[in-house]
Amino acid sequence: MLISLLLGVLVGAVLGLTGAGGGILAVPALVVGLGWTMQQAAPVALIAVAGGAAVGAAEGLHRRLVRYKAAVLMVACGVPMTSLGVRVAQVLPQRMLLALFAAVMLLVAARLLHQARRAPLRAADDPGAIGRIDPATGRFIWSWPTALLLGSTGALTGFMTGLLGVGGGFVIVPMLRRFTNLTMHGIVATSLLVIALVGFGGMVSAVLHGRVLPLELTALFTAATACGMLVGRRASLHLSARHVQLAFSIVLIVVALDLVAKAVLNR
Repeated sequence: MLISLLLGVLVGAVLGLTGAGGGILAVPALVVGLGWTMQQAAPVALIAVAGGAAVGAAEGLHRRLVRYKAAVLMVACGVPMTSLGVRVAQVLPQRMLLALFAAVMLLVAARLLHQARRAPLRAADDPGAIGRIDPATGRFIWSWPTALLLGSTGALTGFMTGLLGVGGGFVIVPMLRRFTNLTMHGIVATSLLVIALVGFGGMVSAVLHGRVLPLELTALFTAATACGMLVGRRASLHLSARHVQLAFSIVLIVVALDLVAKAVLNR
């Protein structure tokens, strides 16, 4: 129980520090820390990450940072895709799931290292944005390309949520940074709301497909993640975003290599 509490606080703190991408550590934490399989860890991780994301999303809603119409569209496209992701995960062998998860972590780490090495481009200055924010209202100017961008982002998030048990922030944040001129604070807040809702949807899909949740441990891990989320959010105000990105990318690389080793040795 103590290990699950410590792991939950750690995952929540990273989630709070990194905005939305830290949830990718929840499954590896359970796999490495408790010796679970990917299939066992995924639904528990989803509940914990969704609960932690809900805490951050509530803060974003209070500060009027969440673009809720965009979030609703992404959720509407994402939740149905979680079921497909869960079904695919059930037929894939454990070694393949571990290797796939490690590959995703390495891709996220590479993106973070690339961002940390160059000066960030202000989203408002990006003339090539597909989804544009009306400066007078702070809301999206809706068009078919904008709807397609947000809908496809939500669908991919839902599939990856069901497949790997991840929150999906590693999909949403770079997509919105690259193709919209929404501020980073708005991106993170909107992403957290999508993660919370799609994550709960993915958990329901997993249970309907026969996954069994250890209720007491799940509750403890979720509560610890939420507490860690609050600690991480406070700490993020006093830390350099660049240094956080560098440290997080190094952690991702180390954990990914450990998952690769488990995939190779899991015969």
